[in-house]
Amino acid sequence: MSETLTHLDHQGHAHMVDVSDKEITKRTATAQAILKMKASTLIKVMEGGLPKGDVLATARIAGIQATKKTSDLIPLCHPLMLTKVSVEINTISDCELEVLCTCSLSGKTGVEMEALTGASVAALTLYDMCKAVDKGIVINNVSLLEKKGGKSGDWSKDNV
Repeated sequence: MSETLTHLDHQGHAHMVDVSDKEITKRTATAQAILKMKASTLIKVMEGGLPKGDVLATARIAGIQATKKTSDLIPLCHPLMLTKVSVEINTISDCELEVLCTCSLSGKTGVEMEALTGASVAALTLYDMCKAVDKGIVINNVSLLEKKGGKSGDWSKDNV
């Protein structure tokens, strides 16, 4: 795997990478975000007891929408034609939620940034919808869990 910063030209200036000669391959990436909150807040989230409505459905939709807007938010990202996006939100302890965002396509560039953006925005939406009852929610561990496909091959956080 190359350790060259591909978004810098030979003079060190930022530029969008030319992917026109790359092969079209199936590419998938999964990213996560973890939210830590009061146990009483998590109960309200899971039981639907918050004033803003269905928190989990709204966060899922926000995450999916965000993946489609990644190139508008991250300056050097290519606009992509995603073929599948899923956002899962799971309880991992009595005070923590895990957001998982998986993106897929057949294309010339990867979907890691889309997955990271989706997980981040879903987590931010959860914060927004819960802040009336818990302003101390912490979002952390936003990270890529795995990517598959492309020139650099498969990668997993578990194998690092």
